Amino acid sequence: MNAERPMTELLPPPSFAKPDIVRRFLAWAQSADPDSRAEGASALARAYLHSDLAGPLRAEAMLAMTALLDDPSVLVRRALAEALCCSSEAPRALILVLAMDEPDVAAAVLQRSPVLTDADLADCAASGDPVAQTAIARRPSLPPRAIGTLIESGELDAVLALIANPGIDLPSESLSRIFARFSDDASVREGLLERPFLPPSLRARIAIAAANDLAVEASRWMPLKRAERIAREARDQAICSIFSSAERGERTEITRALRMSSALTPALLLRSLLGGERDLFAEALAELSGLSAPRVGAFILDPHGEGFAAIAHKAGLKSGILPAFRAALDALKANAGEARAGLNLGLVQKVIDQCEARDDPALAKVLALLWRFAAEAARAEAAGFAREAARSASPGKLPQILDFSPVNDDGAGEAPKLVVDFDWPPEGRAPPLELNAPPTLASECEAPPVELPPDLVAPFDDAA
Repeated sequence: MNAERPMTELLPPPSFAKPDIVRRFLAWAQSADPDSRAEGASALARAYLHSDLAGPLRAEAMLAMTALLDDPSVLVRRALAEALCCSSEAPRALILVLAMDEPDVAAAVLQRSPVLTDADLADCAASGDPVAQTAIARRPSLPPRAIGTLIESGELDAVLALIANPGIDLPSESLSRIFARFSDDASVREGLLERPFLPPSLRARIAIAAANDLAVEASRWMPLKRAERIAREARDQAICSIFSSAERGERTEITRALRMSSALTPALLLRSLLGGERDLFAEALAELSGLSAPRVGAFILDPHGEGFAAIAHKAGLKSGILPAFRAALDALKANAGEARAGLNLGLVQKVIDQCEARDDPALAKVLALLWRFAAEAARAEAAGFAREAARSASPGKLPQILDFSPVNDDGAGEAPKLVVDFDWPPEGRAPPLELNAPPTLASECEAPPVELPPDLVAPFDDAA
C-alpha cells in the first residue's frame, strides 16, 4: 500500500507529475509514521523549490506545506524548516509561521532564512526564548534593528553568540551597552576582549570588573585585606598597560572611565609616573580638578611650585603624599626615558631615597607602597634577565662546579669534596677542608671534662 512506502518513492519526476500528486501526499500522510512524514515533507519542500512544477501543482504543493505546519510531530515541522530555510524562494508566510514555532523548529529559519526582514528578526528577538535569540545572533549578517533588540533584551547565551559572531559589526556604543548589562559575567568580559578594535576605555572598565572578581575569589583562601590589595595592584598594572598603548585621543576617555569607576587612586597615579608615564597623571589632575589639560601640564613642569600644590589639592590629593609625587616628577624629569607599562626600578629607588631622607612619619604608608613597587620592579627585571639569558645562552651541560649529580662525584658512592683554598703561601698552606673526611673515633667525639673551681665545690656540697 502507498501508506507503507516513503514519500520519495511517491513523487515521480516533475515531467511525469500528475495533478493529484499533492492530494495523494496528504492522503498518505494521514497514516504514515513521523519519520516517514518528515522525509516526505522535506521532499515536498525541495520539489517546490527546485522542480519545474506547473502552476496548479505548485499551488497545491504550497497548500500541502501549509497543512504540514499543523503536524503534531516536531520532526515533520523541523524537516520542513530545514528544507526551506536557505532559499529566498521559500514562501514568506510559511517562514514566518516556522520562525514562531518552538525552538527546535524555529532555529533553522531564524539563523539562515533570507526571507526574514529586519523587522521580523527584531520581533522574533524580542519575543523569543534564549534558543531563538541565539539562532538570530548567529546569522552571518544581522540588520541594525535586530542587533539593537538583542543588545537590549537578549539573554546571556544570545549576547555571547552576538559577541562571538565575526560577521556582525558592533560599534563601541553597543559594546559598552553589553558590558553595562553583563559586567559581572566573566564569559561576557572575555568575549568582549576578543572583539577587534575594542575601545581602550572599555578595556580599562573590564580590567576593573575582573579585579573585583579576583578580590572576591582570592578572599576565600586569604585575608580579605590582602586579597583586595592583590586585586587592586593587578588592576593598576593592567590599566597602566592599557593607557600606555592607547592613542592620544583615547586617553581622555580612559581617564573619564577610570574616574567613573573610582579607580583614579593615588597608588595608580604614582605607579604610572614610576613607569615613566606622565600623561595619566596629567589627565587625572585635569579630570579631577576641572581645569584644562594644557594648564595642568604647565603646572606639572614645576612640581615644587604653589600652582602645582593648588591643583593637586583641588584634585583631591592629600598634602601628606605630595612629596612622593614631587619626587617622582623630579626623577622622571631627570630620567627622561621612554614610558613603559612596567615600573622602572631606577625611578622607584630615587623616589624612595628622597622620601626616606625627609624622615617624615606621614610618608610611612607611601614608603610601604614604594617598597612594594621596588620589589615588583626587581622581580620583573630579574624575570626579563632570565628570559634573555635563556634565549642567548647556548644549550649545554651544567657547569661542573654547580653539578652535584652522582655522575660527577670524585669516587664511586662518595660525595664531592668541597675544598676551601684561601691562596695561602705554600709554606703556611692550611690543609684543605674535605666534607668526606673519615669518621673520627668515638673518644674524639666526647666532650672534654668540665672542672668547677674549688671555691664553688664546697657550697654545692653544703647544699646537697
